[in-house]
Amino acid sequence: MSPAKVQSLLQSALSHHKSGRLAEAERLYRQVRTAAPGHFDALHLSGLLAQQEGRTADAAAFLGRAHALNPAHSGCEMRLGLACNALGRFEQAEAHLRHAVQTTPDSHEGWDYLAYCLKTQNRLLEAIECHKKAVALSPGFALGWYNYGLTLSLAGRSFEALGCHERAIAADPGYALARFGRAQALQQTHRIPEAVEAYGTFLAMQPRHHEARSYRLFALHYLDGIAPEKLHAEHLAYGRAVGGPVPREFSNSPDPARRLRVAFLSPDLRAHSCAHFIEPLVRHLDRERFELCLYHDHFREDAVSARLREHAAVWRNFVGQPDTALERRILADAPDILIDLAGHTGLNRLPLLARRLAPVQATYLGYPNTTAVEAIDYRFTDGMADPVSEADGFATEKLVRFAPTAWSYEPQADAPEVAPAPCFSTGRVTFGCFNNLAKVTDRMLAVWGRVLLAVPEARLRLKGQGFSDPQVRARYIARFAHAGLPADRVDLVERTAGTADHLAVYGEVDIALDTAPYHGTTTTCEALWMGVPVVTLVGRQHMSRVGASLLTAVGHPEWCATDETAYVQIAAELARDHFALAQLRATLRDAMLGSALLDHAGQAARFGEALRSCWQDWCGMKYQTAPAGAIATKS
Repeated sequence: MSPAKVQSLLQSALSHHKSGRLAEAERLYRQVRTAAPGHFDALHLSGLLAQQEGRTADAAAFLGRAHALNPAHSGCEMRLGLACNALGRFEQAEAHLRHAVQTTPDSHEGWDYLAYCLKTQNRLLEAIECHKKAVALSPGFALGWYNYGLTLSLAGRSFEALGCHERAIAADPGYALARFGRAQALQQTHRIPEAVEAYGTFLAMQPRHHEARSYRLFALHYLDGIAPEKLHAEHLAYGRAVGGPVPREFSNSPDPARRLRVAFLSPDLRAHSCAHFIEPLVRHLDRERFELCLYHDHFREDAVSARLREHAAVWRNFVGQPDTALERRILADAPDILIDLAGHTGLNRLPLLARRLAPVQATYLGYPNTTAVEAIDYRFTDGMADPVSEADGFATEKLVRFAPTAWSYEPQADAPEVAPAPCFSTGRVTFGCFNNLAKVTDRMLAVWGRVLLAVPEARLRLKGQGFSDPQVRARYIARFAHAGLPADRVDLVERTAGTADHLAVYGEVDIALDTAPYHGTTTTCEALWMGVPVVTLVGRQHMSRVGASLLTAVGHPEWCATDETAYVQIAAELARDHFALAQLRATLRDAMLGSALLDHAGQAARFGEALRSCWQDWCGMKYQTAPAGAIATKS
């Protein structure tokens, strides 16, 4: 083929590429590569297209060949570095990206790419320094400010992250993602009403951005007074937006008794509160009946990840990969049951599950509500958190109440021993709440004000991220005044770095006060494990009933209040008897050990039976008459 013909084909391919006609572009790139195997532009552009389509291995191969032909082309080397990073070849990725910024040190995009590479290795401080260089080189680089903000949030510096996203908006008011980042930062800094409004602003610009819809749904749970009906309607709107499953015929053998391949998909298969509850089930599921695939979706892998990986026949990390790549990989793995552990929390893949990737799909653990995704058939829960009949109308999934309590708690291995009741050394009772500060509503502050009024000598200890910042403290003190909570009787404690240190702070608390409407889960279990009773206010929704499930499981339903007055009374009655508090501290850990919460083998067996039941439902319907190419999976 003549050089002129090669160039003509390449230009045509590039035109299709720019217009989004990727299949036609790839066909023409292939012709050019066949005719001119050493053509740099054809290889470079083929690599770029492969990256866009999520064919990361192909991208790395094409870009590697292109880079060998022209090592001085920094743009190609940057893309090669990103491809290596996506494949987990972190040393190669970093070497290419560092060389690229050495070649073109004034490339703000290069420094931004290097920051991303370092971030995926959890080297956040180094990544932050690279972001600083990127935005210093180009102060109007809106994408750079946005990425800088995301990394700061990962590093726990949400207040600085908010400033970065606002700089991105100032640099380019039309850059919509910056508004999404700002909404996330507002949520992370516990300014929930503002966050909900900011998500709405972003969605008005990009109504098909399903991730932002999920973030907004999650944020709505933190608001005071949102009715279950309103919250359900918001979820149904998400379900309509992502649409129904694609027609798909599965070849999985419909044998109700055979060994099942069960896959869990989560960004939290690491040191995360989710792992405290999923690890016991994974460890104890009967391997003769179940083969496990664990799909992690986060750049952090740690000792918890390593332990989980030991129990998996298949372990994959999908971080950074597009949905198209995950769809191909999961369909090739052919799980019988695919379980989502994220719901509408961050980094979920619900739009992917909406396409249906397994005969049976379920959701569990990570989210206190329905997903409203048509292709998710079941949600695993219990009868206390989701009462029969009352809760079913608020779930698009079939609710599977598989155990007395839906949780199987794994205490921290290095948790300190239970400390003596502090009321004996201080002479007064100390109430405490270590829940996510986003759950601390103005209504809850007012109720706690009534608790302190009922127990005149008592103090309240609140612990959470941001309290070391004078501006944050001032904002909370202003909220206390508005709610009638005496600020001079409240201690604000900054979040501790390690879990063992965090648990040790319970040695300074006599009674834990749960939040409402959004209860704690991990924090409630932690308080009980450290010998601290928990008072909770029960509502109508799952998020307002988790505390009741946990407290009933350990034999203390009397700490569950049905209204605010009862909540205050229960807290005050507990505070009156210091000797009873001391007795509770000596017995609560044993009560947990004897409960379903720590009956890991029993909970795993019950969970396994529930999985088997869901599978048997599918096997039964496999033989029912259904439209061609479609298999119903709901009962």
